[in-house]
Amino acid sequence: MTTKKSKTLPPVQSDKRVIKKYPNRRLYDTTTSSYITLFEVKQLVMDQIDLRVIDVKTNEDLTRSILLQIILEEESAGVPMFTEKVLENFIRFYGHTMQPFMGSYLERNVQALTQFQSKMTESSKKVSPELWQKLMPLQVPVLQGMLGQYAEQSSAMFLQMQEKVQEQFQMQTDAMLGALGVKPKP
Repeated sequence: MTTKKSKTLPPVQSDKRVIKKYPNRRLYDTTTSSYITLFEVKQLVMDQIDLRVIDVKTNEDLTRSILLQIILEEESAGVPMFTEKVLENFIRFYGHTMQPFMGSYLERNVQALTQFQSKMTESSKKVSPELWQKLMPLQVPVLQGMLGQYAEQSSAMFLQMQEKVQEQFQMQTDAMLGALGVKPKP
């Protein structure tokens, strides 16, 4: 079993919305001076409001655990986003040499997908229903091209991550060989 590390942060930046979590599990929004629900925290996230959840007693940063709790509730209700295989693979990355790189890799991919979604949403606002009917037969090639571009970007990010892992592995190997008195090969 893993031990929980306490993470206490310096004072919260003024641009972050502070939510205080009390021992009775209630969440208090310091901006609105009212208690809020987990659903309302989710809505703040959906509205792209930066927030920080702080334990009132310990001043511990609970933001990640609250966000994970929201994800767990979303995954449990309705149609889950992550398959069991995806979750199993996430678990396998913990403790693996790739763990430090996996988070940033996923973050960049989600950002790329979010940008793709924004472009599609913005483009669709400019098109009338009649024009959509005319464009529907042409959409498949366009979407394939856009998704191909996303796949290429994702592949490039994966290759960068793989190179970083190889560099780190090489540095660790060189350090270990150096400690043993063996000179690494040039």
